[in-house]
Amino acid sequence: MPGFDALYERLRPECERLIAQYEQPRSALLPIVHLFQQHEGYTSREAMRATAEMLRLTPAVVESTVSFYTLFFRKPVGRYVLQVCRGLSCTINGAEEIMAYFREKLGIGHLQTTADGLFSYEEVECLAACDRPTCMQVNLEFFYDLTPAAIDEMIEAMRGGAFPVAPMAQTRAPESTWAIAQDDQVATGRKSPGATGVARPNNAGGLGDASGVIMLDRFVNKEIAFSERSNERLVRDSRAVYDVLEDGEQHAGH
Repeated sequence: MPGFDALYERLRPECERLIAQYEQPRSALLPIVHLFQQHEGYTSREAMRATAEMLRLTPAVVESTVSFYTLFFRKPVGRYVLQVCRGLSCTINGAEEIMAYFREKLGIGHLQTTADGLFSYEEVECLAACDRPTCMQVNLEFFYDLTPAAIDEMIEAMRGGAFPVAPMAQTRAPESTWAIAQDDQVATGRKSPGATGVARPNNAGGLGDASGVIMLDRFVNKEIAFSERSNERLVRDSRAVYDVLEDGEQHAGH
């Protein structure tokens, strides 16, 4: 992707500076992905591959991390991401009416983007601003005490380029939604392809489960090596495992 190649070269010195801040290069994963998203408006596959290359990780490790966090967008979004809180305090104070007004005003629903690519709309869980309900975030900036009149002013200012919050970068036109099809598994309760046709797919392992026993044996036989502790949260100390698994009876109990 020629456009990304130029961006990559421009951002690479900053990426290297971020990596140098950490004892473990992998710890720079989130800051680097944030950096790419700041300049692309979303986290592209090219950005994830470049991140994996710099940190010597597999692309799967990077994508699994990116997919975990809702504020990393794996598809392009609007220049203004409107996230309305539907937590308890906001709901008590009229969030349902505010969300309905947003949907009517914008002509879109949850996880959708307007045809002009200007607005992406999302209804989110508690934003921890319960003292000023109803509230929302616009490109992560808080706005409180929402009313229909305030929403009208907000949207008019965004359309006119006079809104106090800067629009997000947009290097690629967004589609009607930024939802990823595979993520529907979370909402519908369906199994991922890896669990299809597997006996007892909800069993995470343990007594009587071959995969759990094999994994435990790997720890006991020291096939997975731990060497030391670091200043970061990664634990690299075999005693952290062996202090718990002291004898054969406890091994069998697990």
